[in-house]
Amino acid sequence: MKNRYIESFEKTQIGDKKVPTFKAGDTVKLGIRIKEGEKSRIQYFEGICISIRGNGVDRTFTVRKMGANNIGVEKTFPAYSESLDTIEVLRIGRVRRAKLYYLRDRKGKSARIKELRK
Repeated sequence: MKNRYIESFEKTQIGDKKVPTFKAGDTVKLGIRIKEGEKSRIQYFEGICISIRGNGVDRTFTVRKMGANNIGVEKTFPAYSESLDTIEVLRIGRVRRAKLYYLRDRKGKSARIKELRK
């Protein structure tokens, strides 16, 4: 049970920000707002969500993508961050685990995740 002051603070932090529902194994495309001096731009980061932890304003998720020269890049994002501009779910993966840390050791075809067919 949370303190009512903490709950009201978290509600103001979340505000009217909409975060789509996704789970580990889904391919997401994130629009990250980057400030460079007085200018700001949006840079996209697309990869597989390998873990989600926390709830409410403390919710974070980790996204992994294969960068240049097949080097894995992982970034952890707060779900209600001001720097996250858009979150778009591209593919829904069929996985049987909540944390997909085993993908760090896999390469090539063994690192693929099947898509959920409807």
